Amino acid sequence: MSDRLVSGWGDDETRYFFELTPDRVLEAVESAGFRCTGRCMALNSFENRVYDVELETDEEPTTVQGRLQNRKVVKFYRPGRWTAEQILEEHQFLADLVEAEIPAIAPLQFPDGGTLKKTPEGGIWYTIFPKVGGRAPDELSSQQHQTIGRLLARIHNVGSTRVASNRVKIHPSTYGLSNLQFLKEGGWLPLEFESRYRQAVESICQISAPWFEAAKTHRLHGDCHLGNLLWGDSGAFFLDFDDMVTGPAVQDLWLLLPERSRESLEEILEGYSEMRDFDRRTLRLIEPLRALRFVHYTAWIARRWQDPAFPKAFPHFNTHRYWSDETDDLEKQLRLVQESASFGTE
Repeated sequence: MSDRLVSGWGDDETRYFFELTPDRVLEAVESAGFRCTGRCMALNSFENRVYDVELETDEEPTTVQGRLQNRKVVKFYRPGRWTAEQILEEHQFLADLVEAEIPAIAPLQFPDGGTLKKTPEGGIWYTIFPKVGGRAPDELSSQQHQTIGRLLARIHNVGSTRVASNRVKIHPSTYGLSNLQFLKEGGWLPLEFESRYRQAVESICQISAPWFEAAKTHRLHGDCHLGNLLWGDSGAFFLDFDDMVTGPAVQDLWLLLPERSRESLEEILEGYSEMRDFDRRTLRLIEPLRALRFVHYTAWIARRWQDPAFPKAFPHFNTHRYWSDETDDLEKQLRLVQESASFGTE
């Protein structure tokens, strides 16, 4: 597998993707065998292109959970980021969750039985999801933390039943060193911060790599923050498995915690442990994972800088202040990782 695929990032062959129009979106949906009314609305998404599309029906459309069933969400995957095999592993995970009666939104089947197609022009992979409603919580109560813990444990029970051999494995080498190499080779690191930034990343990766290698891994959501969590009529469910990875269970827990709250963590673990055993030794991975996310996020913006949406959305990126803050944050993380190495965890 090439470094591009291992790192999970794409290339710059994205012109058609940037120039997707409602007409092209509707053309793609209709080429797959559906009839559209012409209604098409872009939804917020930086990484992919996502649209709310209305389909024609021969009968009056029914309403489920407050949503018309003829409304679908069409997702166009950014070219070069994932292979077809990697995307289908995302779809398989969602299908496995639905089969296990776990709340999840699996892609619809096209008339030919598949869940993934290419646009007639441009060759962009796309899929269609049902549109499901829900409300996004601003914060979680103690009871909700326990509920989410149980939900994540059920997701992980299913995640551990099948191997996603083509998906990225979250590890210091993939999320840390690979992205550091990209930033260095691309000339993104300013000379005045390069040495400090590099030393912080390399030290964090060196200390934490044995911890990752000792941890059990399986399929994960990979990006479990509150923005990907909705509460619907049937309870809580997670959106957007696009960043699905193979990794330790703790990756799906720590992003939900407000300000490193130990109390919230214990509430989530209380619910989680009702459905699945949790290895508390892996809690020492939280601070390395936080650091790796810093590096991963910076490399993500840099890799996407040719997309016209990114300079507008991140005007502070690549400024002196940006690199100063990032370097300071990584050095703080290094100190926390060193403390974990010195004192261990409960």
